[in-house]
Amino acid sequence: MNEGKYILFFLGGLGAFNGLVISIYLLFLSRKKNLSAFFLGCLLLMLSIRIGKSVFVYFNPALPKIYLQIGLSACFLIGPALYYFVRSTLEQRTNFPRSWKLQIAALVGIILLTGILFPYAIYPRYWNHYIVYFIYAEWLLYMIATAIALRQQWAKLFVRTPGASNPEKWLLAIYAGNALIFLSFLLSLFLAPQYNIYFSSALIFSFLLYLVIFVLLYRKKTNDLFNTAPPRYTVKKISDHDAATLLNALDQLMVEKELYKNPNLTLGELAKAVNLSSHQLSQVLNDNLGKPFSSFINEYRINAACKMITANHPFSLEAIGYEVGFNSKSTFYASFKKIKGTTPLLYKERLDKSKAS
Repeated sequence: MNEGKYILFFLGGLGAFNGLVISIYLLFLSRKKNLSAFFLGCLLLMLSIRIGKSVFVYFNPALPKIYLQIGLSACFLIGPALYYFVRSTLEQRTNFPRSWKLQIAALVGIILLTGILFPYAIYPRYWNHYIVYFIYAEWLLYMIATAIALRQQWAKLFVRTPGASNPEKWLLAIYAGNALIFLSFLLSLFLAPQYNIYFSSALIFSFLLYLVIFVLLYRKKTNDLFNTAPPRYTVKKISDHDAATLLNALDQLMVEKELYKNPNLTLGELAKAVNLSSHQLSQVLNDNLGKPFSSFINEYRINAACKMITANHPFSLEAIGYEVGFNSKSTFYASFKKIKGTTPLLYKERLDKSKAS
């Protein structure tokens, strides 16, 4: 290996290593846990594995085939990680929708089952002639889906007012970087015999990663880096009379249509139902009820759960939690304890004792 290749190996390998370290921090060590950080960590982890494989294979083609399989398997999950990172950031989600869990579990199951049934070491022809094209097709579909999810942010780039916010520009930059990496891998797949461009994806990733690290270190405040929600209370405060009217209409809507039963209900969706903007509704809830959106919704869910328990509903307690809109048993029990000061089981036992006496 000549001096130039040593430099390339160092730059590519260091980028993959740093990406791996940052992904571990976001997934396991970060104090501020949120869905956006989780998916960003997943995205960096998958990219680091894929890039790391590219670096080592480029300089050591005789690498054991299992490493090639791991790299391609990671490649299969890059597109989904990017898509759900963008979705969770744009929608400012705090909970993990059950539908997302099922979709991600299905994708992980597909690639794991493929690797078990057709290991690269035994079926290299299958991987090189069929599976790899399926992986890149799936990656492309998620790139397209992500671009569509960002359509409003793309449009804001070409207007002065209101224009794209800094978090939105970051999202677009991350998407553009992933698009370059995808294009580099795709070109290497079709043009590898004619052009030596396989290693370019590793250099692109390293450059983008160093740029992100530099900006993060340069910024004094990074908590709002991917906060796409508008600033709180930038509009005129709603009068008490109007707020009371809105809350009555909101309560009627929640009771009649049972919107709280939707486990994926967002602040934006509820605000749209009462003809408010997201930050206006958040202002009304915080200023007039003293509670955030999640607590407001969970109170309706817990009250509905209590009615079902009181009516001696045949559902199990866990099933009641799902029925009233919670997407996990743990969230249901924690919210019940917070609002009622006891667990669903103890609540039910007290009811049974009072009925018996």
